[in-house]
Amino acid sequence: MEATVSAKMKTVDMAYIAMFAVMIAVCSWISIPATVPFTMQTFGVFLAVGVLGGKRGTLSVLIYLLLGMVGLPVFAGFSGGLGCILGSTGGYIVGFLFSALVMWAMERLLGKKRWVLALSMVLGLIVCYAFGTAWFMQVYARTTGAIGLLTALGWCVFPYILPDMVKIVLALVICRRLAAAIKVR
Repeated sequence: MEATVSAKMKTVDMAYIAMFAVMIAVCSWISIPATVPFTMQTFGVFLAVGVLGGKRGTLSVLIYLLLGMVGLPVFAGFSGGLGCILGSTGGYIVGFLFSALVMWAMERLLGKKRWVLALSMVLGLIVCYAFGTAWFMQVYARTTGAIGLLTALGWCVFPYILPDMVKIVLALVICRRLAAAIKVR
């Protein structure tokens, strides 16, 4: 009996992980083109980890990245492939995994309180910005020429701060309700 319940929970976990990986992909398709496209991907990452918890949410993000790396069109603009990851905005895409890992680490250290989730989303976003901007500067320097940090931040971070804060608030509002509705454990 216990083995059956355990197998059922693993199946349910896999279904939720896959469902949230797809949700992140759908969020990436909601896109406004720019130097770094305005998308809802960060919202999808925050929601996946916030609803599923650190481990399962991070697995959703990892699966999303792997699907994109093998060429499925799950990234912004219905793009996919290793070229997207190796391009100038690829660091932000890889940064989603680091955001999820930060959120998971904070959950493990401080628990699942609402303020912990909010703080972990903000810190995860900062990590994503830092990794993505460093990556952008390296790729841009190789392909176009050196770029200053303030210029890179002006192109790739500053315009996104307010929309990303709105995404965090929206994710916080939805996380608890969605987790309760689907009874994630």
